[in-house]
Amino acid sequence: MKLDYVSRISFGLQRYKTIYTKKATSRVLDGSYNSIYKGRSMNFDELREYVPGDDIKDIDWKATSRSQKVLVRQYIAEKKHNIMFVMDTNRRMLADTDKGEEKRDVALIAGGSLAYMVDHNGDYVSAIFPDSKSMRMFPFKRGLLNLENILSNYHDSVTTENCSDLNGALSYLMRNIRRRMIIVIITDLEGVKKLSDSVIRQLLIVHDVLLINVSDADMFGKKIYSVERNDYLPPFVTENKKLKAISMKKRQELKEFCEEKLNHHGIAHVTVDETDHIDRNLIELLEKHKLWK
Repeated sequence: MKLDYVSRISFGLQRYKTIYTKKATSRVLDGSYNSIYKGRSMNFDELREYVPGDDIKDIDWKATSRSQKVLVRQYIAEKKHNIMFVMDTNRRMLADTDKGEEKRDVALIAGGSLAYMVDHNGDYVSAIFPDSKSMRMFPFKRGLLNLENILSNYHDSVTTENCSDLNGALSYLMRNIRRRMIIVIITDLEGVKKLSDSVIRQLLIVHDVLLINVSDADMFGKKIYSVERNDYLPPFVTENKKLKAISMKKRQELKEFCEEKLNHHGIAHVTVDETDHIDRNLIELLEKHKLWK
């Protein structure tokens, strides 16, 4: 297999950052992959107050007598992490971003760049997305061949016949995978709007969730092609100033709705619109996640 997408991604990446996780681990992509767990393991980290469920063997009795609080030792264990990419393959992804690039290509490079970082540091990468007939899920693996396989299949799954949404993929994931993951959702504003709040809440009980939003081009100007219609829009629509004002208002309302929805659930998110700035966008996303942990 030729590593066409991987070669393009490795050439484009210029920086590296750290992902922080809010659940059982304190850091994810920082090179050492140290995870903090209750109980004894390899290296002592710090003391903290006892909570129900802690092993009584980890109580530090000397520190407890000094502080008048029951304190337990917390340890650091090395652990590899499972990064799951949930990618939108709806035919909307064949449209353009507001910078004029194909949304599918921007989504592919954004997800692929983050997956490349993950693989570089020894974590396991998987992906799930629907094609026009079935659900495609790739097992957790390491290696650039695995990444290239995911990306090439994603490219081929975004077709004009694909009318899927991500709720099915997320529900399938929860039913079939019994391991803690960092889930990276890649979609657009319409995809965010359609995400089920109940599904999001269930995911966040166990997993970390990050989201990459791929921007949309507006529908005004000359020779505007509609993916939904599979045809060019007529000029009386694309050049109508009144319709443009109405459309821009609705688009702004959708942005605000999606922003509020993601903030309400505490999901770090970023908008990407061109491949040249993917590295900056990923740094922004990871910094947001770090601050919200």
